[in-house]
Amino acid sequence: MKMAWILALFGLVWGGASQAGPVSYDVDGQGFEGFYLGSDKQAPLVLLVHDWDGLTDYEVKRAEMLAALGYNVFAVDLFGAGVRPTQMEEKKRLTAALYQDRPRMRKLLMAALGEARRLGWRLDNVVALGYCFGGAAVLELARSGADFKGIVSVHGGLTTPPEQGYKQTKASLLIQHGSADQSVSLKDFATLIGELEAAGVTHEATSYSGAPHAFSVFGGPNYRADADAKSWQRLTEFLSEVTKG
Repeated sequence: MKMAWILALFGLVWGGASQAGPVSYDVDGQGFEGFYLGSDKQAPLVLLVHDWDGLTDYEVKRAEMLAALGYNVFAVDLFGAGVRPTQMEEKKRLTAALYQDRPRMRKLLMAALGEARRLGWRLDNVVALGYCFGGAAVLELARSGADFKGIVSVHGGLTTPPEQGYKQTKASLLIQHGSADQSVSLKDFATLIGELEAAGVTHEATSYSGAPHAFSVFGGPNYRADADAKSWQRLTEFLSEVTKG
């Protein structure tokens, strides 16, 4: 992972990014290692949240793609420095621990935002973007009433925990879902849309025909280039719309 990040950094610096690299920070005495890049401290910020395998090359690549469009990006670490699980049971254990402790999940997300502030980036024009597990995490931010411009869940978990809802949501939401997702059902997708409508939340929700769970993960067994291209195009349009001005 370290070598992959170093290679990625060479590519980013060569491409003109003025700031790029891993960043270490602590939350309640535990070490975490995120990743940041950007070229203009006044540019909009994308808070990028990883899948259940932790912050990996996939998030670095997406961060690079966003930076090429002019955004600052802070890729969050929700598991801890050096914790990048490869075995299914470990992934389940780490995500279950946060699903069962929602206040902890929120605290870790906001701690990453605090690191972005420490780097000197503006926090009044922020979008949170999450993939799979990260998609579920950013919806936690939406329900918390975080003062973001937008929140995007890409093939993320969509179920609302008991005792939670979207009445406090301030951000506009973009939900991107695969119609053939066997991990997150179309019923979950429809239920979320109903909750957002009932709460008066500005939202857009799209399902992509034939796309399974994790359809945007490059090189993965479920990758679908057509759905990824369509979702990325709409994502970039959404970012431009909500962060303008």
